[in-house]
Amino acid sequence: MAGNTLIEAKGIYKSFSGVPVLQDVHFEVKAGEVHALMGENGAGKSTLIKIITGVYTKDDGQIFWEGKPVEINSYQDCQKLGVACIYQELSVIPPLTVAQNVFLGREPRKGVFIDYAKMNKMTQELIDKYQFPLKPTTVVDNLGIGQRQLIEILKGLSQDSKLLIMDEPTASLSGKEAEMLFKIIQKLRSEGVSIIYISHRLEEVYMLSDRLTILRDGKNAAVLEKQDIIPAKVIETMIGKVVDESAGSRKMLHSDDKAEVRLDVRNLTDKTDRYRNISFQVHRGEILGLGGLIGAGRTEVVRAIYGVDQAASGEVWLDGKKLNPSPKASILEGIGFVPEDRRNQGFIPLLSTTKNVALTNYDIVKINGTSISDADELAMSKRAIKAIDIRPADPNKQVGVMSGGNQQKVVLGKWLMRDLKLLIVDEPTAGIDVGAKDEIYSILEDLAKQGVAVIVVTSDLQELLRVSHRIIVMRKGDIVKEFKNVEVTQSKVLSAGQGVEEEAE
Repeated sequence: MAGNTLIEAKGIYKSFSGVPVLQDVHFEVKAGEVHALMGENGAGKSTLIKIITGVYTKDDGQIFWEGKPVEINSYQDCQKLGVACIYQELSVIPPLTVAQNVFLGREPRKGVFIDYAKMNKMTQELIDKYQFPLKPTTVVDNLGIGQRQLIEILKGLSQDSKLLIMDEPTASLSGKEAEMLFKIIQKLRSEGVSIIYISHRLEEVYMLSDRLTILRDGKNAAVLEKQDIIPAKVIETMIGKVVDESAGSRKMLHSDDKAEVRLDVRNLTDKTDRYRNISFQVHRGEILGLGGLIGAGRTEVVRAIYGVDQAASGEVWLDGKKLNPSPKASILEGIGFVPEDRRNQGFIPLLSTTKNVALTNYDIVKINGTSISDADELAMSKRAIKAIDIRPADPNKQVGVMSGGNQQKVVLGKWLMRDLKLLIVDEPTAGIDVGAKDEIYSILEDLAKQGVAVIVVTSDLQELLRVSHRIIVMRKGDIVKEFKNVEVTQSKVLSAGQGVEEEAE
């Protein structure tokens, strides 16, 4: 049960270049409490957390730790207090092992040398304690994004913290992995550990949290007790207006089975057996969802279709033409790809909206001699900004400082400037707020209406059912089930992905 106040931020102000981001924000977390933090992208959640963890310095206000005023000017300061943060953006180092990542900067030593045996043993003890499907000596480069997220969580758990901050911890996790995390959170709470839980998933917030603080436009919008966490009320408070409760419903139920086949995948098989004999078709104007647990092979299949990775065998056909997949060839053939890890693979953070939108479009931007027309680049980015409401609407804005939802719009925007035949999107709304999610769904629906074939890979079951005309479920590299939207339920998809028969209703 929650006890005395552990940390309290009072009257917090923060501006960047004269633009206020936080204004008189108050945030309090009690000992042994799971306190959720919600708000649309750009509401100030990340800024508040970065002030609490010493990444940013506040302009005004006070922070109290166990009732005493403290100054947190670095991440080391917050660690000394007993605060650990699991950021949404992965900070694992791919060439290192799981153990090396977990204890990076805190390695046990034998004299002046790192004691690798002890470090591996300590990591294994943590893995056993929390039952994570990891091995201390596995090189992270060989792991998928979901498993990398588990390493971030393990890193936070290794610090014996009084306060653990989790930023969208389930965004890249499968249902089974998320359930594992929920049990850990409940265990930590029973041990008196406080948790700040940042999420856009209302069902998680309701299930886990004791209280919820909502920020809107950099200000406090509400603090709700558990019994007051009602989805419609939360969404209305987040965006400041009444929303259509059907916005997350399953609008699209039927596809035209007689429409021409745009994509035809035939017996696609991986070199390392991550998927085998994958065959399916996507029709013109159809949204096909790929469901299954993380590690089922979905991402590997779509990367092979686009040509990022090469399959060992099999064929990919587009509009009756056999392809030799590669990213360059796919772009020229009218195939777009929005990768799972958008920050590292979907855009260049230091570049502007204009430069990012142009990345896949240099063949259609006028070139004078060896120079690219700045005017055409700018005009193209303005069209993208207007078409899908990228915010801020400044074409020169650096994409790396935008909210997650607007970063994803930039990634989509560069493809919308082309004459697409097929768009592949992998985890399209991971870490994106409720309002932005619906905007992304509308973009995908509009593309389908224009005749574009769309493949959506997502671990979010509600999202899978929300956007897909038809759903294919993969398990351990094989296609195990196919559903039409009208006949599918979350339970059916989950059962197929886990390889169990659904109980008769």
